Amino acid sequence: MSVVPAGIGTDDRGVDIESDAVAPEGGSPRRRRRGGRPVGGATASVLLWTYAAFALVPLLLMVSSSFRTNADLISDPLGAPWPLSFDAYREAWTAGSFATYFGNSLMVTLGAVAISTAVATMASYALARGRSRVFRWLESLFLSGLMLPIHLAILPIFFLFDGIGLIDSRLGLTLMYAASGVPFSVFVLTTFFRQLPEELEEAALLDGATAWQAFWRIMVPLVRPALATVAVFRFVPIWNDFLFPLVLLRREEKYTLPVGLTTFFGENATNYAAVFAGLVITTVPLVILFLFATKQIVAGLTAGMSK
Repeated sequence: MSVVPAGIGTDDRGVDIESDAVAPEGGSPRRRRRGGRPVGGATASVLLWTYAAFALVPLLLMVSSSFRTNADLISDPLGAPWPLSFDAYREAWTAGSFATYFGNSLMVTLGAVAISTAVATMASYALARGRSRVFRWLESLFLSGLMLPIHLAILPIFFLFDGIGLIDSRLGLTLMYAASGVPFSVFVLTTFFRQLPEELEEAALLDGATAWQAFWRIMVPLVRPALATVAVFRFVPIWNDFLFPLVLLRREEKYTLPVGLTTFFGENATNYAAVFAGLVITTVPLVILFLFATKQIVAGLTAGMSK
């Protein structure tokens, strides 16, 4: 004779049913496995890992091909990268000017993300705490920037930059990217600031902190997951953007990686190993960014979803 705790039973397949804990009001209980995981959890995990494996195949082929010689790639395209050869990386980094392209991309992307995140953080805090109708109008003005893709404004931006002397300028490209990222950043950060209780600021002010100290030392650390999410979601499209550097930059020494990679591919169309090495150099920063920022991204995207 088995003893079963109240509210828990088993069906004819031996699956535990927690009627009190998981049954919705007026409905039938949901089945759970003994470990507490939903019945479909294992199937979903298998499907997701299978999809991930197929998605990683092109990336692994790209990396393995970059460590081979061009002759080996032509004779055996799917062969193993052994012995490892770094000639393609040396050629891409020096002869292909990828060191210059990489530095330009890093300068433009980090500068744009830093400027847009800083401006959006301060603006979002003011909009979240403002009580006047003017703040609502300003928020609507910021959010209106999300309704029009920035690439549709390429001609006005070109003529504007031409008039103020910012054509063929990495500073101009950085400022353009920074301005285009403010609406999205304000949209995300304003929601996070509104979820924070105002009592935290009131307590800080009573303890003698200034408004800036309350903002910088208390409120900003609390929205760190949102800041990481905003930074990553702005970093990726700027790093990968091809159109604006192509239109706004003139000299090759100022090209970013996407434009430089296109130029390099046109000059080395049959040097497959060097092209693969250039692709790896372009992709590695994004992979590293996601590996280090995954927890912050997940926390930022899921905050506020549970009570």
